[in-house]
Amino acid sequence: MPAETPTSLDLSADSVALTRAICDVPSVSGDETTLADLVEAALAGASHLEIIRDGDTVVARTNLGRDRRVVIAGHLDTVPINANLPTRFETIDGVDYLWGRGTVDMKAGVAVQLKLAAELTDPIVDVTWMWYDHEEVAAGLNGLGRLAGNRPDLFAGDFAILGEPSNGHVEGGCNGTLRAEVRTTGLRAHSARSWVGENAIHKLAPALTRLVEYEAETVEVDGLAYREGLNAVVVRGGVAGNVIPDDAVLDVNYRFAPSRSLAEASEFVRGFFDGFEVTVVDGAEGARPGLDAPLAQQFVRAVGAEARPKYGWTDVARFSALGVPAVNFGPGDPLKAHADDERVALDQIRSTEHALRAWLTGAAH
Repeated sequence: MPAETPTSLDLSADSVALTRAICDVPSVSGDETTLADLVEAALAGASHLEIIRDGDTVVARTNLGRDRRVVIAGHLDTVPINANLPTRFETIDGVDYLWGRGTVDMKAGVAVQLKLAAELTDPIVDVTWMWYDHEEVAAGLNGLGRLAGNRPDLFAGDFAILGEPSNGHVEGGCNGTLRAEVRTTGLRAHSARSWVGENAIHKLAPALTRLVEYEAETVEVDGLAYREGLNAVVVRGGVAGNVIPDDAVLDVNYRFAPSRSLAEASEFVRGFFDGFEVTVVDGAEGARPGLDAPLAQQFVRAVGAEARPKYGWTDVARFSALGVPAVNFGPGDPLKAHADDERVALDQIRSTEHALRAWLTGAAH
């Protein structure tokens, strides 16, 4: 039987119990209102926080007059549920997990952030906490992007942390991403007399061969090695079972190191498919690691682990574009994000909370 959806969030509960409660509130992209309402209500009594609501994005910030400010953000939405709610506890090879949609991406991180936002009344830096909507869908719907347009002042800070799953390690910056369409055209004909036509799908073969033979680069940026990727992700074409197709499109996704701009990445893709009609249809800049910032260096030392690169695109790029160095740091194995068996190790939830708490209170310095 489905679990009863929580009607309130107890921020005094331990971070594991809070993670479970948040995950058991379904919040697939576009349906975040219930969870955003619960977050806002749970923080309403915190006198040390200024609460701001923008759509289904909730912001809570301290105004203690500190000389430095940190922005810590996490998204409330998940990809669609696939028989993986309600959550449950399970043990695999001696490791205790919380299983279910959102446990990794990224409600465990959200739970840690909420608990600390409520409890840390006297952090050593001012903190702006952000919980936003529509991260898992088209960039134009992203709540963080909307908030940046409506209230850019809220993004002022010396350093930012995004709670994306990183196995409890610090992952600096992120790769950029773009999607391009490679199109070929031909001439329709009856397949019984194919020699009088031109097969547009067959004309994609040289483009696919180039991709098969391509060896992705690993590019070092500010001491971190970013692995790139150039891959076919969709092939579209065909008219009917007895018609030679006159149009075909190959969708290509390029994940590029943050040493390249989106414009440079677009130029590379066009050059790679020289001789074809290429249209770049979507893209996002990457973000350099930002680990040269003093607060970032302090944070990496506090976490006690070597920084790693972030291969996927994340919203750290939004902070980077605003001149705020940002890293990814959260519980959960990124390989389990969006998986049907999505699950987070309980120890990672607790260790993430401990590291953030120690850093924000000065205990780790």
